[in-house]
Amino acid sequence: MEAILNAFMFIWSFFAKNILTQPAYFIGVIVVIGYILLRKPWYDVLAGFLKATVGYMILVVGSGGLVGNFRPILVGLKERFHLSAMVIDPYFGQNAVQAGLEDPNAPAFIAGKTFSQVMLLLLFAFILNILLVALKKYTKCRAIFTTGHVQLQQAATAFWLIMFCFPVLNNTWVLIVMSIVLGVYWAVGTNVCVGATQDLTDGAGFSVAHQQMFGIAIFSKLAEIMNSKSKKKSRRIEDLKLPGFLAIFNENLVATSILMTIFFGAILLVLGKDFLVSQEFLTQEQNFFFYILTTSLNFAVYLSILQLGVRTFVSELTNSFQGISDKLLHGAVPGVDCAVTYGFGSPNAVTIGFLFGAIGQFIAIGLLLVLKSPVVVVAGFVPLFFDNATIGVYCNNKGGLRAACLFPFISGLCQVFGSALIAGWVGMAAYGGYLGMWDWAVIWPTFTVLMKYLSYAGLVIVLAILFLIPQLQYRKNKDTYFMETEDYEKCKEIRAQKQ
Repeated sequence: MEAILNAFMFIWSFFAKNILTQPAYFIGVIVVIGYILLRKPWYDVLAGFLKATVGYMILVVGSGGLVGNFRPILVGLKERFHLSAMVIDPYFGQNAVQAGLEDPNAPAFIAGKTFSQVMLLLLFAFILNILLVALKKYTKCRAIFTTGHVQLQQAATAFWLIMFCFPVLNNTWVLIVMSIVLGVYWAVGTNVCVGATQDLTDGAGFSVAHQQMFGIAIFSKLAEIMNSKSKKKSRRIEDLKLPGFLAIFNENLVATSILMTIFFGAILLVLGKDFLVSQEFLTQEQNFFFYILTTSLNFAVYLSILQLGVRTFVSELTNSFQGISDKLLHGAVPGVDCAVTYGFGSPNAVTIGFLFGAIGQFIAIGLLLVLKSPVVVVAGFVPLFFDNATIGVYCNNKGGLRAACLFPFISGLCQVFGSALIAGWVGMAAYGGYLGMWDWAVIWPTFTVLMKYLSYAGLVIVLAILFLIPQLQYRKNKDTYFMETEDYEKCKEIRAQKQ
C-alpha cells in the first residue's frame, strides 16, 4: 500500500510541477484532450497544441515585460523613501508562505507544516472543482479553473489563512476543510464571471480564473447599475470619437504611449537619475530623457505582445474545449488568465483601468504612512495592473468610461487597505509579502474573520454563501442560464425578446 501511495505521489508531483503549474503546457494538454475527443486528425492535434502553448508563452513574455518594465518604480518607491514594507504581489505572497513554513520561529499554528501539504491542497481542491462542474445540474457551476500558477499561489495563501482559523485541527481534517473551501471558491468564482465574460467577448466560450473573480462580478454589476440609473449614459471608450487633436487617443498604441510617458515620467523624475544609476537601472552616460521615454514606450510594446499571445491561443482553447464540453463535462467552459480578456473590448480600457487603479493604490499607501500604520504596503505590479486593468475592461463594457475610471480606483484602495489589515492580523506581513489581489484583499479576509471568530459555524456560513451564489444566478435566468455556455446566440435572442 505504501508503494502505491509513493508511486501516486511521484506521478502527482511530476504532473503538478511540469504541467499543472506551468499554464502554457497545461493549456496545451487541454487542447490535445479536446481535439482527441473531437476526433481531429493527429496533425491538427499537434498544431493545436503548438499554437496554444506558444500563444500562452507569448502572453507570458508580454506579462513578464510589463512587470520588469515597472520594476524601477517599485524599487524606487521602496528604497528611495526608505520604506520597510510588505509587498502585495502573488509571488511575494507565495514566498512569504514558504518562508513562514521554513522558519523555526514561525507562529505556532503554522509550525511543523510543509509546502508539500500545499501541493496536496491544490490537487484535492482542483478535483472538487471538476466534480462540482460535473454535478452542475445541482450545483449550477459551469466553469473549471485552469490557471495552474494562480492555483498554486492561492493554495499557499489559503493554507496559511485556514490554518490560522483552525489551528487545533490535525493534518487530515484541516486539509479536508481547506480543500472544500478552496475548491468551492474556484468553482463558484469562475462561474460568477461567466455571464459578464460572455457579454464582453460575444460568446467566446471561456471565463476568468484568476485573483479578482468576485471583483469582476461585483464591479461589472455596479457599472451596469450606475449607467442604467444615470440620466446621461456614459459611452464605452471604443464608441467615443474625440474631436481635434484628442482624436489621436482613439489609437490604442498612441494613447498608451502618451499616458504612460506622463505616468512613468512623473514618478521617475521624482526618483531622479542619480538614484536610478545607484540601483543600476541605467548608467551615468545614458540620457535620462530617453531612458524615461524608452521605459514608457516599452509598456505599449509589451501590452501589444500580450494581446498577440491572447489572439494566438484563445481560439484553439475554446474550439478544443468543445470536445471536453460535449463528451465529458457538458456545457462547461474553461476559466483562463484574466489577461485573455484584453483582446476584447477597448484596448484603451486596459490602460485607463491600470492608471486609475494605480492612483487608488498610491493614495491608500500614502494614507497608511500618514496614519502610521503598523503594516506599510508597497505596490506590486501584478495586482496594480492585472486586477485594475481587468476591472477597467469589464466596467467599460457594462458602464462606459465613467465606470472604467471609478471602479478601478476603488479597487486600488481596497487592495491596499484590505491587504494591510489581513496580512498584519495573520502574521504574513512579517515575511514581506501577501497575495494582495482583489478577492484576497476583500473576499478572503471576510471568510477569515467569519471562520476565526465563529469557528465551524463560520465555516458553514462561508460555504453556504458560496453554494448559494450560483443558485441565485440560476433563479434569475432559469431559461437561459445553461444556454449561456451551450448556445450563446440563442441565449442572446431570448433575452432580447424578453427585454
